[in-house]
Amino acid sequence: MRKTAAKLLTVAALATSLVTVVSGAAVADPAAGVTPAAQDIVGVGSDTTQAVLNQFSADYNASLGSGSTLPHLYSWDATGGSPITTKTGATSITRPNGSGAGIAALNANTSATVDFARSSRDPQSTDPNTFDFVAYATDAVSWAAQNGGHAPANLTTQNLKDIFNCNVTTWNQIDPSLSTNTIKPFLPQANSGTRAFFLKTLGVTTINSCVTQGVQENQGSDAALNDPDALVPYSVAHYIGQVYYSRGSGNDVQGPLTIRSIDGVAPVDTTNKVITDAFAGTNYARSVYNVLRHAEFVATDTHGTALQAIFGTNGWICTNSTATADLQSFGFLPLPAGACGSTIHS
Repeated sequence: MRKTAAKLLTVAALATSLVTVVSGAAVADPAAGVTPAAQDIVGVGSDTTQAVLNQFSADYNASLGSGSTLPHLYSWDATGGSPITTKTGATSITRPNGSGAGIAALNANTSATVDFARSSRDPQSTDPNTFDFVAYATDAVSWAAQNGGHAPANLTTQNLKDIFNCNVTTWNQIDPSLSTNTIKPFLPQANSGTRAFFLKTLGVTTINSCVTQGVQENQGSDAALNDPDALVPYSVAHYIGQVYYSRGSGNDVQGPLTIRSIDGVAPVDTTNKVITDAFAGTNYARSVYNVLRHAEFVATDTHGTALQAIFGTNGWICTNSTATADLQSFGFLPLPAGACGSTIHS
């Protein structure tokens, strides 16, 4: 699924559709003074996909028309004030930060509080077996480091595995021409889907003492990362949105970081401002999902109908041209018809 999207969606189509997209960051959380209604569809979770879901919310709700009584779509960011009351009548919950926390919140609450979880990772064996992971776009994960720092332009998969296993601790162990300084690998906080995907792809199972944990994913503004020896996994789509489409603001910016190649494959086509076809064909490409309770997603009641209207194969995200343009302007590759809205049952 991940690789097919990159092959079927041409660069020319991307460039054409992006002409109509207005740059700028989407509003975070429901707009000030707006409390979602009890019937509305509300999500939490992944940092990587929070911004595009905010844009989806604005555009989907506008598509319903002024005064519509149909369920609207809302999404709460991974970070911000906590606790949050997600909708009218909901139980207040600690704001879920990351894919894992969003999935846990979906499991711990009913649709009176949370309807879906944003996830940038695949299902795991520890996830409840009552959930559907509904795919809608392709992303990829590479690594980023300070512009002008000691990190090279490219690292191999084995280099990265050695670094995050703490088996290689200085740059000159990779290449004698590089600095003798100690490498400073960073990982996002424990619930991050980007972290989980990156470590799984590398085959790293134990986090050793040389790795600093806990940074917020995809935030190059973190002062700890403004270090010539730091490196951190980074969503390629999120980076493209930040750098080329002004889709970041506040802390959600690339800061001094630039994204780098893996195994000699560049992640970003800087001319067309998309994930490269070559990188989308590697193991570092991933689908991103909205996670739903299976029984609710297949139900024929009002709630199930609303979920299908947004997330389903024939739903707004998968068929509406505005949704496609939204995805592209946030750096994601839309999935082709039939793949978008497909489910993996956890």
